[in-house]
Amino acid sequence: MLLVTGANGGLGSLVLERLAARPGGPAGVLAGSRTPQRAPETGIPVRTVDFDRPRTLDAAFAGVRTLLLISAGYGEDDVVTARHRAAIEAAERAGVEHVVYTSLSGDGDHLAYALAHRWTERRLRASATLRWTILRNGLYAELLGLLARPDAEGVITAPLGEGRLAAVARADLAEVAATVATAPAGHAGRVYELVGEEAVGGADVAAALTRATGRPVEYRPATLAQARAAVAASGAEAFQVPMLTGTCSAIAHGFLAGPGEPGDLAALLGRAPRPALDVIAAGADASW
Repeated sequence: MLLVTGANGGLGSLVLERLAARPGGPAGVLAGSRTPQRAPETGIPVRTVDFDRPRTLDAAFAGVRTLLLISAGYGEDDVVTARHRAAIEAAERAGVEHVVYTSLSGDGDHLAYALAHRWTERRLRASATLRWTILRNGLYAELLGLLARPDAEGVITAPLGEGRLAAVARADLAEVAATVATAPAGHAGRVYELVGEEAVGGADVAAALTRATGRPVEYRPATLAQARAAVAASGAEAFQVPMLTGTCSAIAHGFLAGPGEPGDLAALLGRAPRPALDVIAAGADASW
C-alpha cells in the first residue's frame, strides 16, 4: 500500500491524479490529508493525516508499505522539522518499509527554508528501519510566474536582477514522484536532483507573456528592499518575508540557474521536461 501525504496541496493533488489515471486505477493507493473532506475526487481513499497530532498517525500509516512524504508546508524551521519528525517516527512504528521524500534542490542551500529539508534528509538516513529516496525538487515554474507577475500596466518589477532560475513544471515533479513511489525498490538510497534544463529570468518571462497574451510586458528589476516592503505590507506571515525575498536574492545572484544540461529529471521522465516559459505562458490570462 502506498500513502501520499498532502493530498490537498498543489503537488500532492497532481501526484494523486496521475496515480488514479494508471491502467490499473487507484488500487493500492491511499491519500493523506488533515482535511480529508476537502480532498480531490480521484477515487482514492483518504485517511486523516495531521502531522501536528503525532499520535494520530499510527492509525493513518497502518498497512502502509511506501510513504510518499510531501514536505509539510511553509512554517518556521522548528514547526516543519517537528512535523517531519512526527511523520518519520510514525512510519517507523507502523512498519513502513520505504519513504520517498520531496526535498529541495541542492543549489537551494542558500534559501531560508533549506534547513528543514536537509534535517529531514539526515533523519531519514539515520533511520534503522526505513529505506528512503530523496527527490530534490527545483523551484516551480508556477512560482516564478507569481514572482514575476506583471502589474496593471504590464510591468514586472520583481527583484530578480539579471539572474535566472532553472524552474520546473510542477506537473513534471508530480509525474516523477508517482513513478518513483510506485516502484521504490529500484530507487532506494538515491538522491535525485530535479531541476530544469533551461534557466529563465525576468526578461524571458516578459517576452513569453507578451507572445502569449498579445499585451506588451516589460521587465524592470526592483530592489530587494522594495520587495521586502511589499511582501511585509501584503499581510504575509513574518517568516514568509525573508523566505520570499531570499528566494529572489538567490535567483538574482545566480545560485539557482541549474546545470543547463539533461539530468535526473529527464532521465526519470523518459522525455524532455516541460519548458518553464511554456508553463508560465499557459497560466497567463492578461488580467493583471
